[in-house]
Amino acid sequence: MVDMSSVQKKHLHKLVDALPDNEVPAAQRYLEFLRKQGEDPVRAALEAAPIDDEPETENEARAVAEARGGKVVSHAEAKRRMDL
Repeated sequence: MVDMSSVQKKHLHKLVDALPDNEVPAAQRYLEFLRKQGEDPVRAALEAAPIDDEPETENEARAVAEARGGKVVSHAEAKRRMDL
């Protein structure tokens, strides 16, 4: 009996060998992506996520400064602020 997976992998090897040199990096990235899908899906998604390169807004900078200042609000106050 022929192992289909083995036949498919041999065919895949032939396809990779036939790729033009300029397409090899893209194929490599895609194959690595597929391989990682069998691993932790959350980690794979985080690794594939684009880098957040948007500049920080003034409101975000103030919020970060406030958070680093150690100011704490109660759970009830947080709910009130979020209209919950």
